[in-house]
Amino acid sequence: MANRLARATSPYLLQHAGNPVDWWEWGPEAFAEAKRRDAPVMLSVGYAACHWCHVMAHESFEDAEVAAALNRDFVAVKVDREERPDIDAVYMQATTALTGQGGWPMTCFLTPDGEPFFCGTYYPRAQFLALLAGVTEAWTARREEVLASSGKIAEFLGQAAAVAPAVLDAAALDAAAARLRGGFDSRHGGFGGAPKFPPSMVLEFLLRHHARTGSPSSLEMVERTTTAMARGGLYDQLAGGFARYAVDASWVVPHFEKMLYDNTQLLRVYLHLHRLTGSPLAERVARETADFLLRDLATGEGAFASSLDADAAGQEGLTYVWTPAELAAVLGPDDGARAAATLVVTEAGTFEHGASTLQLPADPDDTGWWASTRARLIAARARRPQPARDDKVVTSWNGLAIAALAEAGPLLGEPRYTDAAQHCAEHVLGTHLVDGRLRRASRDGAVGRAAGVADDYGNLAEGLLALHQATGDPRWLAAAGDLLAFALTSFADPAGGFFDVADDAEALVARPKNLADNAEPAGTSALAGALLTYAALTGSGRHRAAAEDAVAAAGLLARQEPRFGGWTLAVAEAALAGPLQVAVVGDDDTARELAALARASGSPGLVVAVGAPDAPGVPLLADRPLVGGASAAYVCRGFVCDMPVTTAADLVQALGR
Repeated sequence: MANRLARATSPYLLQHAGNPVDWWEWGPEAFAEAKRRDAPVMLSVGYAACHWCHVMAHESFEDAEVAAALNRDFVAVKVDREERPDIDAVYMQATTALTGQGGWPMTCFLTPDGEPFFCGTYYPRAQFLALLAGVTEAWTARREEVLASSGKIAEFLGQAAAVAPAVLDAAALDAAAARLRGGFDSRHGGFGGAPKFPPSMVLEFLLRHHARTGSPSSLEMVERTTTAMARGGLYDQLAGGFARYAVDASWVVPHFEKMLYDNTQLLRVYLHLHRLTGSPLAERVARETADFLLRDLATGEGAFASSLDADAAGQEGLTYVWTPAELAAVLGPDDGARAAATLVVTEAGTFEHGASTLQLPADPDDTGWWASTRARLIAARARRPQPARDDKVVTSWNGLAIAALAEAGPLLGEPRYTDAAQHCAEHVLGTHLVDGRLRRASRDGAVGRAAGVADDYGNLAEGLLALHQATGDPRWLAAAGDLLAFALTSFADPAGGFFDVADDAEALVARPKNLADNAEPAGTSALAGALLTYAALTGSGRHRAAAEDAVAAAGLLARQEPRFGGWTLAVAEAALAGPLQVAVVGDDDTARELAALARASGSPGLVVAVGAPDAPGVPLLADRPLVGGASAAYVCRGFVCDMPVTTAADLVQALGR
């Protein structure tokens, strides 16, 4: 018999709809029930592609004995962290403070007022049953002790740390790059040891730092890391796209879930590396990653799904790993052996049960053979059990997809990428923007109830501004301006930066404000980047000042822990380098050539506007006529412009000054 989660829109919650646990969704009804029963709340937070979430579900939440204990003594609440990042942020802060580490599934025990008093992550069945019994005993026999503890934790969460602003000037950015060098894995690329996550935003910062300073060290860190990731098991060597992280330091064995937010950010990194260096590997990976998004994550409505699961048929990696015998069965003995050598598939294996993940230490010289081999292996792989897809459309992550694809279209000469970005923007604005405010997610075209958070506004605005620059369409600039206007009035913290939730959001134990860039930009840095770009495109001093204030709010964290301030540092580089504004007027082959040259600039502060002179709604095109009837480019720094140029050679010279 289905429980209450059968009415949910989240695929993760729906995975638990058949549990014997009497689940509640997060909301006032659940806490009212806890108060009525005088029972604690057991809060379980996870997401659809999470391997250990599935394990705990099978071991515990599908188990009759566990369900009986939960139903008798607790009000059990299930939350999709991707749908409600605000809830996740508050209780993850408590979990980290209490245990020293976090992760998913996250398991928290709360009072009926939502105050946490015990937190953890994954528990095996026996340990979880013992924990339920211990919490029940404490709640019934030692209530005062529990409430005193929860009160102290709630007080800690409510004290938004007053962090003094720290300006990220050139010296601070140079120091951050040097600090990153100190933690760089010079052998395998990346930072730190296992598990190793793709440091997308840090790589973007280092690219921008190199563009400003010419630092060979910054470029080397980017090239070593991007090469290692693209050559290793983290990358899908057959069909493109990156897994969530590697469980080892050398990028060989991934945790196989594929997340939209990782692949969009990595697409941009490889795209920008190719723009800067001309790297064929970076270009190939950028194209394949963009194709992965369009092929495997596109929804019928024109947006992008959240993730592909780590598991298939209950087994992690089943879709992706190979043995030499399996390669020979598909390709024949000779080609099978050749493919095994090419892809580092050995008898010993690099994964479980003698299977190997696929690596590609070097591109094969015989491109025809490799293309045929890939196609045959992809076809064979398609007959295996496939990972489930979380087809929830998250506003923030679709904003990242819009930005990446909008840039990829012109830079790679693939208009279909830009078209996909436009279709995505139309769907998200048409579906997720309700009464002028964003909702967090939708599924199958039906928008959810959860309100958008700060990174939804920042990342979607970032995507719309990239789309405006790629297409010249002023509606994307106007839509981004509306989102940023709301964010400035509803999310801003007078002490600096932005809260994660709006000022009229549902009250939680604390109003979350996270300044750390982790797997994706924090709300503050996401908004800072979009505000800075909007200011460059419109000349708004108010927006630039707000961007600089937001960067400073996260500046101390970025200085001290640059691995967790990647996007903040990248935005600071753009602020230092720009604005560099290029307005291209005209609609002929010359205008298109000039626009392509402008977009090829690696300046972190670059913005580009393309269209007819005085095009309505495009400030950079105002009062910039054709020159002698010919298309022209105006290169401006802070709205102080050089003389217009009409040839490619003159534009290259103007951009180089």
